[in-house]
Amino acid sequence: MIFEKQKNIFPVEIENNIINRKLNSNTPKIFWFTGLSGSGKTTLGLELKKILDQKNMPVVLLDGDNIRNGINSDLGFSDDDRKENIRRTGEITKILYDIGLSVIVTTISPFISSRNTVRNLFNIGDFFEIFIDCDIKKCEKRDPKKLYELSNAGLIREFTGHDSIYEKPLTPDLVINTNFLSVRQANEILSTFVSKIFSGY
Repeated sequence: MIFEKQKNIFPVEIENNIINRKLNSNTPKIFWFTGLSGSGKTTLGLELKKILDQKNMPVVLLDGDNIRNGINSDLGFSDDDRKENIRRTGEITKILYDIGLSVIVTTISPFISSRNTVRNLFNIGDFFEIFIDCDIKKCEKRDPKKLYELSNAGLIREFTGHDSIYEKPLTPDLVINTNFLSVRQANEILSTFVSKIFSGY
C-alpha cells in the first residue's frame, strides 16, 4: 500500500501573531533554510524566530510542511511539483517581505535553480540561504517523522535523498553542519550570524 502524500506532512505549531506589533523601520530579511529531511531546519528556524522575537523584530516563520498542508496541498512530489512548491513559497515570502516582515523559511527546496529564482525576488543583501548540512545516514538515524523508514520500506516514493535528488547549495550564506554539532552549538552559530546581520540596527 502506498501512503497518500498528504499523510506524510507534519504541520508545525508556530506563533505568527503580529497584532499590536508595530512594524519598525528595520529592513526585513529573508532567512531560507534548506537541507534534507531530519537535518534540523525547523529546529533552527524556530530558534531564529525566538531570537528575532526577543529583538522585537516583526518576523514570520513559514515551514515547508505547513505550506504543503495548506496552499500547496494540491502539489505532489514530482520535480515539477517541487519547483512549483518553492515558486509559490517564494511569492508568499515576497508579499510578507514587501509589507515589512522578516521571513524565515524552512523547506527542503532541493533544486539550486529554484532557490536562486527565489533569491532574485529580493534586494541584494536581504536574502540569506542557510544550508543545514547533514549526512543522509545521520538524517536516517534521526528520522523524527519516520519518513526514511517509510521510504526504505517502499511506502513513500519520490523521497528526497533516496529516489529524488537534493542539490547542495554552491555558495550559501551560512553552512551549519549538524552531523556532530549539538543543538546548542548550532544555535550559537546561528545567533552569531544573525547578530552580525542586524548589528546596524
